[in-house]
Amino acid sequence: METYSNTEMIVREDVLQKAKELAALISESAEVQQYQKAEKLIQQNERVQGLISAIKKKQKEIVAFETTFKNPDMVAKIESEIEALQDELDGIPVVSEFKQTQQDINYLLQLVVTVIRDQVADKINVEAGTVSAPASCE
Repeated sequence: METYSNTEMIVREDVLQKAKELAALISESAEVQQYQKAEKLIQQNERVQGLISAIKKKQKEIVAFETTFKNPDMVAKIESEIEALQDELDGIPVVSEFKQTQQDINYLLQLVVTVIRDQVADKINVEAGTVSAPASCE
């Protein structure tokens, strides 16, 4: 088990506190607000919920035909039915909006991770005394 000095614990707690603050800021962002709105619309949309239920039922059928009945022809038939249901689901505007909001949140999170990674990498290089190679030898 690792032991930490008081200074290390304070620094670690500060980092964790800042991470919680950042998480709170992200959860209040426009991207998350849009996501929550789209999610609510999807949950209230009977057509969307019906398609999702049908897809889940077909997925269970596939498992049965793969494992119990060993019937690859039925598996292929059901997979094509699922694809048709998925296409119909994807054609509903609120579903497209929901997927877009998911992508927006993922992009925001990746951006945050990249900024943190780059900032930490810059600090480590400076503290280690390493010098980046010049862009050109001119």
